[in-house]
Amino acid sequence: MSTTVQDTHEHNPLSAVGEALDSAAEAFGEATSDARASAKAAAKKVKSTVSTGVYKGAYGLSFGIVFGAVFLTELLPESSSLRRGFEDGATDALDSIASRKLQALSGSEMEEEHDVFEGHPA
Repeated sequence: MSTTVQDTHEHNPLSAVGEALDSAAEAFGEATSDARASAKAAAKKVKSTVSTGVYKGAYGLSFGIVFGAVFLTELLPESSSLRRGFEDGATDALDSIASRKLQALSGSEMEEEHDVFEGHPA
């Protein structure tokens, strides 16, 4: 006895094309979301790496300049006019920075007082 099974399911070529398009659209959508997530992760990594590189570069430059100046100053005799010039210049620079910070603070306080007198809330 031989039994043959006939396929009663008709194959519609348009439904196959529709299914293929649906599958492609779904795969494209998944790929797009995966690409966005990967791009965001890569951007965070690049930003972190650049930030670290900038910090280390600035730190190295600052350390090298300050250490070199202090080292050079310590090598010079105390009575040297060059050493006194370095020390006095450093002191005056620090005083100037402190003065600017104080002016900025008092300037913002004066602006707040001016706004109050003009009827604006501080």
